[in-house]
Amino acid sequence: MPRLRQIGRDAAHPFAQTVYKSLFGDRDPVVSPGTDTGTSGNWWTVFALVPDAFDHAVAGFQFYRGKRKLDPKYRELGQTRVGWARGSQFVYSQHCKASRSVGLPEEKIAAIPHWQAANCYTEIERALLAYTDALVYDGGRVSDGIFAVLKAHLSDEEIFEFTYTVAMYDMHAVITKALRLEYDDVDDRIVEVAAPRNASSDVMRMVDQEKS
Repeated sequence: MPRLRQIGRDAAHPFAQTVYKSLFGDRDPVVSPGTDTGTSGNWWTVFALVPDAFDHAVAGFQFYRGKRKLDPKYRELGQTRVGWARGSQFVYSQHCKASRSVGLPEEKIAAIPHWQAANCYTEIERALLAYTDALVYDGGRVSDGIFAVLKAHLSDEEIFEFTYTVAMYDMHAVITKALRLEYDDVDDRIVEVAAPRNASSDVMRMVDQEKS
């Protein structure tokens, strides 16, 4: 379950009710969750806690559906890589599907987790994937070499659109993980693994003994 409470249909603000209607029909998504893409839909019901945040987020989704200069295949390449790099099952899974919808080949979708070792990408696609990693992993520290390739293939407007969209979805990946929304409602796998019964609990003492 999400870490924050959800807002049902009747308690939602007017715009959220409109969105709920399009996604869930006549169902209350808290009582009867589920969307056509297989998600529970609790991203929407938790964001509705703060109406202007809900409205702002939904407006952000409309940004890249407008009259963008950037090829949607490039956009989805970046968004899908964000999901993988940030460790968000929700963002990664949803944008694998979105990548197919804009015509990205299956080979390129499948290779996104290991793009560095894949030979299916063009020069600009590799640069965009490297740029995405610099935004996510390196917090925006981007080498001049990556940017030179971007500038050789894309306009300044296209580069900005890509940067803005990737950064926006990095934020969404972090939020869904922190609040355990949708497919990111998973327990942390980093836990102590119990030692066998009667085993020593002082591993470093055992190592020191081996050295002496």
